[in-house]
Amino acid sequence: METRELTCIGCPMGCQITVELEKGEVKSVTGNTCPQGDSYARKEVTNPTRIVTSTVIVRDGDKPRLSVKTKSDIPKNKIFDVMKDIDAAIVEAPKNIGDVIIDNVAGTGVAVIATRNVAKA
Repeated sequence: METRELTCIGCPMGCQITVELEKGEVKSVTGNTCPQGDSYARKEVTNPTRIVTSTVIVRDGDKPRLSVKTKSDIPKNKIFDVMKDIDAAIVEAPKNIGDVIIDNVAGTGVAVIATRNVAKA
C-alpha cells in the first residue's frame, strides 16, 4: 500500500490529507474536513491538473503585456508545453477579457484567454 501526504487547496482550510493507494487506485482519503478535500485528493494523486496564468506581448496596445490564463485546467505534465506556446504568442491590440488568445494550447484542447482589457494605443 502506498501513502501520499497532501495539503488540500480545495478551500481556505488547508487540511493535511492522507491518501492511501493500492496499484494506483485510491483506497482511502483521510484528514479532510469538507467534501472538496476528498475530491481534490483523489484527483491530485490520479490525474493532477492545473490552471496556468501568464502574460503575452501586445503590439500597439496601451499596455506592453496582456495577462492570460488557461480557460480550464490542463494536465500537470503539459505545463511546460503550454508555457512554451504562451511565451511565443504576440497579439495585436485591442483585446478584451475573455478573448481567445491561443486556441487548443499545446494540443490540450484548452484555450488561453485574456484576463484584462488592453486598448489600442
